[in-house]
Amino acid sequence: MAADFLARIKQTPVLCDGAMGTLLYAKGIFINRSYDELNLSQPDLIRGIHHEYLQAGAEIIETNTFGGNSFRLGRHSLADKVRDVNWAGARLAREAAKSFDVWVAGSVGPLGTRIEPLGKTSFQEAREAFRQQIETLLEGGVDLLMLETFGYLEEIHQAMLAARDVSKTIPIVAQVTIDEDGNCLDGSDPETFVSRLEEWGADVIGCNCSVGPVAMLDAMERVRAATSLPLAAQPNAGIPRSVEGRNIYLCSPEYMASYARKFVAAGVRLVGARPGDEVGSAGGRGPRQGGYCSCGERSLFARGHCDRAPGESFPAGRETRAR
Repeated sequence: MAADFLARIKQTPVLCDGAMGTLLYAKGIFINRSYDELNLSQPDLIRGIHHEYLQAGAEIIETNTFGGNSFRLGRHSLADKVRDVNWAGARLAREAAKSFDVWVAGSVGPLGTRIEPLGKTSFQEAREAFRQQIETLLEGGVDLLMLETFGYLEEIHQAMLAARDVSKTIPIVAQVTIDEDGNCLDGSDPETFVSRLEEWGADVIGCNCSVGPVAMLDAMERVRAATSLPLAAQPNAGIPRSVEGRNIYLCSPEYMASYARKFVAAGVRLVGARPGDEVGSAGGRGPRQGGYCSCGERSLFARGHCDRAPGESFPAGRETRAR
């Protein structure tokens, strides 16, 4: 399946799934929970969401393990459950996908803590935390790894090193999050982060979350010029505009679907969304669910998982007063 994925993505676009966190919140799971731990305590809920995406036409589903590392789980006194959480996450996705011709991607997000030289966590500690998670995901049967929402190149570097410690052949989709100028949070521009990710062994390079489809499309055109590798683009719906003291989100599912087509026209091969909505917004199929990205941004085209907690969910086109 891994070889099939790499062959397919070089030929035609592939549709990824969308929001996990937003759907869980909409189903009554409050933000003070570890959403990754739900793989253990509420497996039917997670399996059901995977199945909804598959029925809507997703060709890749991601494991519910974005925060499944020891640092993030440790915030909920679950640092000793890394193996259990990730094994269950991989198996739930595999079980849901068994009647479909699709791929299962192991979702790996940032540690949620600063690593050296900006923080106290060493490169070795970061690499080991990623290795522990990735090793279990592979044992659970994922077809590829989705490294996503990384703002600092050295952190995604440690994740990629850990992945290659575990497997020399598992496909790696390496995605960074960018600002309105197309730069990573550490200031790296597209030409820089593309060069590094390619050097470090990424099979697919892309951006996710960030500041909406317009800025991401501009960035992806620069990424396309800098590499011949397949590209991934999974934007959210951007940031709100202030209108008479109110924060109003102007994106609609149809608007996001139109940008999915623009990304494909620009050469992007893996199209999806991070964080917020479900696959219906990207592919024009299936139910739609509005919500917040956990980085604080309204999203209608995404998965729903960054570093900060999501706000109140509300339907597309509505508004919320600035706090």
